[in-house]
Amino acid sequence: MALSYPFDTAEDGDRQDEPPWRLPASFSFDIFFPQWLHYGLRLASVVACVLLWQWASSTHLNLGLITFQNVPSPKEVMQAAWNLAQSPKLLAHLGASLYRVFAGFIVAALAGIVLGMLIGHVRWLADILMPPLELLRPIPAVAWIPLAILMFPSSEISMIYITFIGALFPILLNTIHGVEGVDPRLIASARSLGSGRRSIFSEVILPAAAPGIVTGLSIGMGTAWFCLVTAEMIAGQFGIGYYTWASYTIQNYADIIVGMLLIGAMGMGSSALIKKLGNALMPWYLLQR
Repeated sequence: MALSYPFDTAEDGDRQDEPPWRLPASFSFDIFFPQWLHYGLRLASVVACVLLWQWASSTHLNLGLITFQNVPSPKEVMQAAWNLAQSPKLLAHLGASLYRVFAGFIVAALAGIVLGMLIGHVRWLADILMPPLELLRPIPAVAWIPLAILMFPSSEISMIYITFIGALFPILLNTIHGVEGVDPRLIASARSLGSGRRSIFSEVILPAAAPGIVTGLSIGMGTAWFCLVTAEMIAGQFGIGYYTWASYTIQNYADIIVGMLLIGAMGMGSSALIKKLGNALMPWYLLQR
């Protein structure tokens, strides 16, 4: 007869509760999905959305709350995109928007990373800077337009400022969270090995916070493009946001969707580029995943 002891260890109890079979820790279901299948699923989802859009617009779907009676079909949008591609203004629109987005994003990245590292690492600095920053963070980009016009004599700088505001806070907050999430044991271990403050900051805190910083940069790039239409409402004769807004004023619906898709494609591509660059600069992070 088997005897049971009241002083059985928790480890033995856990072992009894484990299932008779167990997948190894290194097992991944990705082995059943080759890389080409991942890309195929992504392409299929886009095709399905386009087909659903074509069906809803061609049948003039009307559900009461939402209607597709005036929504142009994918064919009309493709024709409008082809007309824009043949226009000499396309490069001017793209160049103006890229300049405004990347100029605002670069300034926001520098300010957000530097402030985020300092706020996340220095407690008294967080007490001073976080209240006004948290007060400004919920203000939408469109609400900044009158103040931007008053503050900056140049309309171009005003538009860059709007994209800067859109990108700043995601970068800032993700950097702060990345710094605050550093394991204190890493810092204590570095100190016990004789590292100074500068070495700890550059060799422990910065690499540990880098994944959060890259995430903030990727989100910030997306929000910069999100604010582009708002920025180009101020003034200007070129830009994808201006093109989209001008198409709305003349009720050219197909061109509106072309502008929207261009902003979405440029935003998705630039965010993916930042993520790829970040992963290339963080080989230690990829090994942990």
